[in-house]
Amino acid sequence: MLEIKDNIACIEQQILHACQKNSRSVDDVRLLAVSKTKPTTSIIAAYQAGLREFGENYLQEAVEKIQHLSHLKSLQWHFIGPIQSNKTRAIAEHFSWVQSVDRLKIIQRLNLQREQAISDNLQTQPLNVCLQVNISQESNKSGTMPEQINELAEAIQQCKFLQLRGLMAIPEKNAPFSRYQQMQTLYNSLKAQYSNIDTLSLGMSNDLSLAIAAGSTMVRIGTAIFGTREPRNN
Repeated sequence: MLEIKDNIACIEQQILHACQKNSRSVDDVRLLAVSKTKPTTSIIAAYQAGLREFGENYLQEAVEKIQHLSHLKSLQWHFIGPIQSNKTRAIAEHFSWVQSVDRLKIIQRLNLQREQAISDNLQTQPLNVCLQVNISQESNKSGTMPEQINELAEAIQQCKFLQLRGLMAIPEKNAPFSRYQQMQTLYNSLKAQYSNIDTLSLGMSNDLSLAIAAGSTMVRIGTAIFGTREPRNN
């Protein structure tokens, strides 16, 4: 587990270097540890190294981890995987954030089910939401098209139990810097419209520096912290 601590320190240095290179404050970039397929022992090691925000893609696996680690203080769990309609209740009940919202039906269901979760004392605050943008317009990726952002953002703004925080994207492999700049432009436009926008979730282990250069405020790092993804048990 010492390796995880060292990996986090290395990532934090990369973030610092990228921020300095682009005249940004390191305090403006948050590190989200992507812990999908990883055991709770690895999450505990990352927690002991100072991390408090963790991202999960697979709902059943994530809920088990959240319940098992409920004794750890100040944890924030982010759902970052594709959302099917039958997943929204569990997301509303267990997560602080969901970064992969991409259509109106999901917005409506999350709002109703977060209201119920608060009523049932399972949660106390609105659910933080990022719209996932399919910035590369790849057919095999989730996400809304850029031209649909404003419509969906306005729908979230009308929801009492959701809090719009920003945008998330996964550019295509070896994407040009212009793709990251497109996301920066979309984010800045959204931020100009709504005072609560503060999150551009952009960048992973292989493109962290490009993302920070384009204004990312949150990088999602899995492999560089925890090592190669482990196979899932079906």
